Amino acid sequence: MKSQHEIIKRQPLLKDDGTLSEEGWSRHALLDYERSKIHASPLRIKEWDYFYILDDSQKIGITFTLSDLGYLGLTSVALLDFKAETVSQCDTMSLFPMGKTGLSSNPENGKVSFADKKLSLEYDYQLPQRRIKIDAPGFTLSSGERGLTGELILYQDPDMDTMVIATSWKEKRTAFYYNEKVNCMPVHGWVQAGSKKYNFSPETSMGGLDWGRGVWTYKNRWYWGSASSYINGKPFGFNIGYGFSDRTSASENALFYNGKAHKLDEIVFHIDKKNYMKPWKFTSSDERFKMDFIPLIDRNSSTNLLFIKSVQHQVFGYFSGEAVLDSGEKLKINSLLGFAEDVLNWW
Repeated sequence: MKSQHEIIKRQPLLKDDGTLSEEGWSRHALLDYERSKIHASPLRIKEWDYFYILDDSQKIGITFTLSDLGYLGLTSVALLDFKAETVSQCDTMSLFPMGKTGLSSNPENGKVSFADKKLSLEYDYQLPQRRIKIDAPGFTLSSGERGLTGELILYQDPDMDTMVIATSWKEKRTAFYYNEKVNCMPVHGWVQAGSKKYNFSPETSMGGLDWGRGVWTYKNRWYWGSASSYINGKPFGFNIGYGFSDRTSASENALFYNGKAHKLDEIVFHIDKKNYMKPWKFTSSDERFKMDFIPLIDRNSSTNLLFIKSVQHQVFGYFSGEAVLDSGEKLKINSLLGFAEDVLNWW
């Protein structure tokens, strides 16, 4: 296993020259993000908060995105029906927000919202709660019905471990990726989609947060996967990912079990890129993560605007296999609902 550097003290994220104060991973967001210290054009700064909520008992999932990519703002909501194997989505874009979206500099506290004629989305963070409010009159379901509203609360124990990483690019050290992944958040609330109402309860519904801030180089490809549920009556989840920035200091791969993170080494996604709906495999260099993945839905998109191109495959399905904790205990995973993605961006 390669040496991975764990950050253990609170400090500013960036030095005066715009480079990272310390590179590596941590269990909590210890590095303080200040947008004003970034050495880059506002057009190059990227900030986003993405949530997923899955409930296998209802065969339903919902995702929310609120992002400010400098020259483009993207807000979206997607509803996934795993029984019908369909996805319905509503997106809206704004030009050149350059920080005016107002995404929080602190992943634990803050409030942000976006609204236009198609949808309004609001996040309100006051740990241990993260509240999401959605009203999307422009949302169209696969059935043809219109409209989606809802209010959901995700519960995050402030003492629970998360997966935080701070890395930069070899070719440009003022380009950096600062990210916190929060898994295993029980969910309470409701969503009304057309004529159907879904109620979410902490016993069966769990969610995750992808909180990202940074400056990226123009072309990047990444692989990311996540799941959150219960194993043996205890919260279990994982975050796996790689493909961009210099990961010499640390990976962003970790298991979460009963509130504690168990750090993993390098993960490899084995994908048939000619057909993303064929089974996937996942292996790790430390042999602590071995999974088969059966896809249900490929939430794919292809964008080609003047200076932005993107090819995305976010595939939802079931993970089965084995995960090994730091203690050596082996957890058997059987049909755990989650997702994995392959994304190529010029942005």
